[in-house]
Amino acid sequence: MKFGVFDHVDESGLPLADHLEARLQMAEAYDRLGFHAYHVAEHHGTPLGHAPSPGMFLAALAQRTRRLRFGPLVYLLPLYHPLRLIEEVGTLDALSGGRLELGYGRGISPIEMGFYGVDMADQRELADEALEVLLKGLTQPRLDHRGRFFTFDDVPMVQPCVQQPHPPLWYGTNTLASMEHCAKARVNIVTLLPGEPMRALVAAYRAAYAADGGDPATMPLIGVGRHIVVADTDAEALAIARPAFDRWRANFVHLWEKRGGDNPFVRNFPANWDALVATGAACAGSPATVRAYVQAEAASAGFTYLLAQLAFGNLTVAQVTRSAELFATEVMPAVS
Repeated sequence: MKFGVFDHVDESGLPLADHLEARLQMAEAYDRLGFHAYHVAEHHGTPLGHAPSPGMFLAALAQRTRRLRFGPLVYLLPLYHPLRLIEEVGTLDALSGGRLELGYGRGISPIEMGFYGVDMADQRELADEALEVLLKGLTQPRLDHRGRFFTFDDVPMVQPCVQQPHPPLWYGTNTLASMEHCAKARVNIVTLLPGEPMRALVAAYRAAYAADGGDPATMPLIGVGRHIVVADTDAEALAIARPAFDRWRANFVHLWEKRGGDNPFVRNFPANWDALVATGAACAGSPATVRAYVQAEAASAGFTYLLAQLAFGNLTVAQVTRSAELFATEVMPAVS
């Protein structure tokens, strides 16, 4: 079992400069405490995400950390010119000495895609071709490509990644339909699904990986994201988590409510912290409470990577750092 951190970098109430500095201070704590990686979401035009250009934010993070791996979860491929993205990936991997984790996806929000003029009818094909070009550019000395959206003729690739042939790939998903492709491509996955849907997705990935002849010893990471707050007592943790989640959820639904859009995942998302806990997708408590929760989740589901969403809403640097310290010293050793 490995442990990482997932972060929307959502609105906290601080001025933007202070907000981003707070997140960098939190990342320094994750680095010091031995978390495997820090994964940041990409969102646009919404308080849910203040890292709309994740590469820019992660470049700063690369200079503030030494061991912590990091990456976007995910780059929204339809929004990038693939040549620019190839160069950005090489730069980030170099700046960090080979610590980049490369998450990619096509985006789930037609509202955010619409800000950039992306036709949702082209979204999947555009993302697939951008990924094809990205992987070509990361693995070949010169880029040649002829496709529907992009054409490249003998473009020199002059910023190779430190990690060869390229950084580890990640895909965020909540659908069973993507499991066979991810398993065959040997891509690490992350889901935010709770309970039985999460267990079904994990089982589907494992089955597809085994059916494709995958070696259990080198299986990619199967990740599950969870909101987690650890404090000295259950009462203290709950007092911290409940109002912070209220703010995070307001950020989460903001754009959909403003624009009148509909997304079943957003529409059906639990309305408050206690409702989220009831689904199994969150835990706030003492180290003993959180340890028991993580042990039970891991034993029942068989995932191999837990991404703790430790910072959300208006949680402070002090609160998140304390939560991370307790999680790293009193939860992680008992599970890993």
